[in-house]
Amino acid sequence: MKYILFCGGGSAGHVVPNLAVMNELKYSRKLAYMGTCGIEKTLVTEAGYPFFEVDCPKLVRSFTLQNFTIPSRLHAAKKRALEIVKAEKPDLVFSKGGFASYPAVWAAHELNIPALTHESDLSPGLATKLLAKKCKYVLTSFPETAKLFENGVCVGSPMRKELFRGDRQRALKKYSLSGEKPVLLVLGGGSGSRAINEAVIKHLPTLLKKWQILHLTGKSGSEAQREGYCAREFEKDMGSAYAAADCVLCRAGSNTVFEALALKKPTLFVPLEKGSRGDQLQNALYFEKRGLCRILRESELSSLPAALSALWRDGELRYALSACTIENGTPAVIELIGSLHGAGAS
Repeated sequence: MKYILFCGGGSAGHVVPNLAVMNELKYSRKLAYMGTCGIEKTLVTEAGYPFFEVDCPKLVRSFTLQNFTIPSRLHAAKKRALEIVKAEKPDLVFSKGGFASYPAVWAAHELNIPALTHESDLSPGLATKLLAKKCKYVLTSFPETAKLFENGVCVGSPMRKELFRGDRQRALKKYSLSGEKPVLLVLGGGSGSRAINEAVIKHLPTLLKKWQILHLTGKSGSEAQREGYCAREFEKDMGSAYAAADCVLCRAGSNTVFEALALKKPTLFVPLEKGSRGDQLQNALYFEKRGLCRILRESELSSLPAALSALWRDGELRYALSACTIENGTPAVIELIGSLHGAGAS
């Protein structure tokens, strides 16, 4: 049995796609994960996979004294990663990006172990740029992104197969929703989007006249339950959450964007812009130009009810979604892994 070491973290967006791939490989490969003590450790250990912790520093995109400690902390992280990779001897390292992935891929390169990295966003992040030449292939969700790298290969976005298996009637019952009005799924994200959550709560009386709402708030909290409104901090069963939804309101992280489009859900994206490198806005604009979604800027959230009504009435968007060819990228990732020397089934 061949051994694959996965890495990546800093946010759930780097971990969940890795787990989608790992769950498909767990019966035919030995698997483990390397990351920081952040969200990746929680999600991976809950899923039952071995986890190796490395304290890798993150670059803060503003002036802070913390950034001056990066060189010494990164040196220590690379040393620790090298020790682990030498001891574990994986046949392949698979990175989903983010600062937490750098030590493992660096160590693999030092030891001549093949590595792959996957970039979710339209514009590559810093980690992908740093890792690209240390990897056999840079896998991407967007075809345009693959063209930026000599070793780029577009495979799509890895998704959990459970997302496509939800049953609407069971889902409505689970969330105590009748479905007599269209159901709006609001995704606050793992840490909760305060701006989206506050806008939904502010406009809730108006919204409930036209919608039933399933509100996944994240840690930022929510309104008390009421008829036609179901709030949950987290939901592991996202297949049911999507199955219940007629429309979606959410940020524009790449994983969520591809999930919503693959499931053909009319979606209003509110991209995170402040404090980001602009990747969410780029992701959303890419698909808005193709008529597959609508965008509401965070500064325009006061017009949320009207924007959602316009989304619901948009027949051209629904037609474009019906013809959309986006699908789960997990099979393509697994096929490529299997084609690599030293990573195939024994």
